[in-house]
Amino acid sequence: MRVLIVEDDRQLAGFIAKGLRENGLAVDLSYDGEEAISMARTGLYDVIVLDIMLPVRSGFDVIRELRGEKLETPIICLTARDRLEDKVTGLNLGADDYLPKPFEFPELVARIRALARRSRGMVPTKLRCMDLELDPVTRRVRRSGHDIDLTPKEFALLEFLMRRAGRVVTRTSILDNVWDMNYDTLTNVVDVLVNRLRKKVDQPFDEHLIETVRGVGYRMRQEGEPT
Repeated sequence: MRVLIVEDDRQLAGFIAKGLRENGLAVDLSYDGEEAISMARTGLYDVIVLDIMLPVRSGFDVIRELRGEKLETPIICLTARDRLEDKVTGLNLGADDYLPKPFEFPELVARIRALARRSRGMVPTKLRCMDLELDPVTRRVRRSGHDIDLTPKEFALLEFLMRRAGRVVTRTSILDNVWDMNYDTLTNVVDVLVNRLRKKVDQPFDEHLIETVRGVGYRMRQEGEPT
C-alpha cells in the first residue's frame, strides 16, 4: 500500500512516515498544497493523509481540486482544525475521513487501512493462496498451520503479490507500490526482497508459490495450477 502524507510540519511528517513504513506501507511526503496536487495527479496512491493548514494552497483547496478532476483516491484529513464547521467543510468537499490532532497513531493506521479496503471494494479481509493465509488486519501470516514471521517490507510484498494472484507483476509495479519514490531504480532491491520472502514462504514447504517470470517479474500461483 502506498500513502501520500501532506504535512508542512516536517518533524511531524517524518514521524508519521517512519511509523507507517514500520507498518509496511510505502510513503511519499509533500509539504505544501500545490505540490500535493501535482503528486496526487501523477502518483498511484491508495490513501492521501492531508493537513488542512498548508502553505501555498490549503488542504480544502487540495480536496476541491482533486475531486473536481474526478480523482477518487481516499483522503483522510489529519488536522488541528477540529471545529464542527471544519469537519463538515472537509467532508462535504469530498474527504472520506477526518481525524483531529492530537491523534493516536494506531487509530491513524487503522483508518488508513480501512479506507484502502473500502476503496478497493474488499469485503473479506483475509487473503488466501492455496495453503498460505495472510490477514492484513492482524498482520498474521500462516502456511500449512505454521506462523511465518515477516518484516514490514516482506509483508507488504507478500500482500501485493497475493492480491494479484495468478497475474504477472513487473518489478516496476512492485517498486511503485511497496517502496516510496526515493528508491534507486538501478538496484536489485526487488529481487533481494523476493529471495528473502521465498526463504520464509516457499523453501520450508514442498510446494513453491512464488514464480519468476523471466524478463518480466513475478507471479503468485493459484489453487489448481500445475507445479
